[in-house]
Amino acid sequence: MKYKYIFPIIASSLMILSSCDDNKMDWQKDPDHGAVTGAELPLELVEKISRYQPLKTYTDFVLGNGIGADLYMSDAAYRKIVNENFDEVTPGYAMKHGAMVNAKGEINFATIDAFIAETKKAGLTVFGHTLVWHSNQNASYLNGLIAPTVIPGSSGTNILDVAGLKSGTFANWARNNPGKGIAIVANSGLATNSQAIQLASSSASAQSYSLQLTSPNVPIVTGHNYEISFYIKSDVTGKGRISFNASLANQYPYKDWYNSGGSYTEAFATTSAWQQVKIKLAPGDFKAGSTTFQFNLDLGYLPNVIYLIDVNTIAVVDLDAVSGIVNLIPNGTFNSGITGWTKANGATDALSLAAAPNTYEGSGAMKVVNAVSDAANQWKTQINSLFTSTLTAGKDYTISYMIKSEATGSVRCSTTGATAHYQGDQATSTTWKLVEWKFTGNGTETGLNFDLGGTAGTYYIDNVVVTSGEVSGGGGVTAPINIEKTDAEKTKIIGDAMKDWISKMMTHYKTSVFAWDVVNEPMKEDGTLRTGNEGDTATDYFSWAKYLGKDYAVTAFKLARQNGNTTDKLFINDYNLESRLDKCEGLIKYVEYIESQGGTVDGIGTQMHIGLTTNKDKIVQMFQKLAASGKLIKISELDVRLGTNAPTVAQQAAQSEMYQFVIDMYKKHIPVPQQYGVTIWGVSDSVKEHEFWLPDESPNLWDANYVRKHAYKGTADGLAGKDVSKDFSGELVKP
Repeated sequence: MKYKYIFPIIASSLMILSSCDDNKMDWQKDPDHGAVTGAELPLELVEKISRYQPLKTYTDFVLGNGIGADLYMSDAAYRKIVNENFDEVTPGYAMKHGAMVNAKGEINFATIDAFIAETKKAGLTVFGHTLVWHSNQNASYLNGLIAPTVIPGSSGTNILDVAGLKSGTFANWARNNPGKGIAIVANSGLATNSQAIQLASSSASAQSYSLQLTSPNVPIVTGHNYEISFYIKSDVTGKGRISFNASLANQYPYKDWYNSGGSYTEAFATTSAWQQVKIKLAPGDFKAGSTTFQFNLDLGYLPNVIYLIDVNTIAVVDLDAVSGIVNLIPNGTFNSGITGWTKANGATDALSLAAAPNTYEGSGAMKVVNAVSDAANQWKTQINSLFTSTLTAGKDYTISYMIKSEATGSVRCSTTGATAHYQGDQATSTTWKLVEWKFTGNGTETGLNFDLGGTAGTYYIDNVVVTSGEVSGGGGVTAPINIEKTDAEKTKIIGDAMKDWISKMMTHYKTSVFAWDVVNEPMKEDGTLRTGNEGDTATDYFSWAKYLGKDYAVTAFKLARQNGNTTDKLFINDYNLESRLDKCEGLIKYVEYIESQGGTVDGIGTQMHIGLTTNKDKIVQMFQKLAASGKLIKISELDVRLGTNAPTVAQQAAQSEMYQFVIDMYKKHIPVPQQYGVTIWGVSDSVKEHEFWLPDESPNLWDANYVRKHAYKGTADGLAGKDVSKDFSGELVKP
């Protein structure tokens, strides 16, 4: 249901479609017929239709309209039709997660607040659409929440001898006080397949040195600064310190540890979450004449604690060592802005500086926005920087960079010069990724390009290094580590995101919205529940069920009830129920399941995006099955497509008859106490309403010029339960 987002799905006995296409399509006229108008209708019929009252005068149940909030606010003629003819409006897109939630998870209420204020002036109510759906989400934000945590590589070359740790022999390391044991364990580090040092304190452990591991000797260069760092966690709350041998004047320094909040202490605390411990040593910390130093990992403060230290992250770095890497790009870290980088091709605002939290490390990164996907012309969004010198023919070069994107994307590097080099397309995602590209220079290369025109999206690039030597880790020496979240962690994170979204929406609109589509389109066509593994790759696709399981709807309905009003009407909604009766039955069974788990579902919505060939017998059977559920039943998105934007008189008559048939059958088979009402999806056949939903079509009650169609009469007669025009008095003009 995107309307420019408005409207989603169409069903007929010949065609069953899934969610609506967001791709913009051109509105065209049929050269053999003409524009979509009612001008060809018989004059007597036109006059009859003109005498009809507004639609809402012909029924006692709620008559709604699915509309574009932007059109309602900006188009006076459109707004007048809506105000005169309907009781309730459903914003087709503007109230969805994708429209209201930004990249930080913040909800922007401004557009819908203004919309509701305007509809209140006209005496209209607003139907909330929709809280939980697998489409029209800010999927980039949601996927980002559960993306792996990326740990940057070390600040420089690791000069600590860790070979004994990686081999498990502890060669050159000393297990002075092993407690219950100090060992290397596989698949226990930050990454799922990385090693960790496991250190277990004894039941009597009380002194820091009761569990101690001592490093090999580390060489000292006079006047240089050093950094010791590692990642650590413990099964229960723990405590540790770093101490030193006699090479340091202060062997037991108090430090502002990573998690101490600014106070200087002897020790750092550990928890079940990985955290980094880091300590720096200045030249003045060493005793004169010292040529090496050793450090101790002292973890014996507390008894019965098991610590894990990631082997790949324990490092000592000489911060003043010459890197040996000459970067041929003058500004690859972006810590001082984007000086040296220019937009060669792309939109005016394609290139800008990104700040935290969209940097890989440091204070800046390059942000590139590509608005249009053009897989064959990546250069159409192109960012360039010149090399500090022309490359040498026959010499091998390595280009290394870190990149992520707000959704699935693609990047390619190329060089400028007489003969260019082209990297193969590289996939990007919401997780930082190290990309390396090697090529042999030809002596004409003058600069580097990032070609991002292949896939529309927003990209962030950091730590760009171009060198004639080997380089890895996005500008560092060790590659970054990706920490995957567990299934349990993902479930909690997504559950919290759903709670935040629903609770804030229901609370904010508690005094102005009293009916909601809580869960939209939960079923597959065969009547089974969607699982999130259906293979949809749309950028706005995010399946709550994939992470929360079958009970995601139970949670959604409970949250809606807890945070809204006790009298709010809460609906579940789906499409193709009239063409797939097994889907209809599956939806009813799912409602029964939700309620068996403590949720309350007030009503079921059947969308009914249909055509002239939709099977009428199945429509009747659908209403009968829905009535038997005992729930409120709503026709939630009714429209009747004709397969053309220039219908004939006969097609318009058939469309009118189908609208009337649907409403007649709804009233006949749904008991009055269960009749919530009918919502017509869209106002007119105007191109403005069909930019994204049913282009080249004519499914609505008003034509492209906002003139009532034959379908208006069929709808009114269905609502009134009779041919209203038979009661007209006076002469009608004969054709």
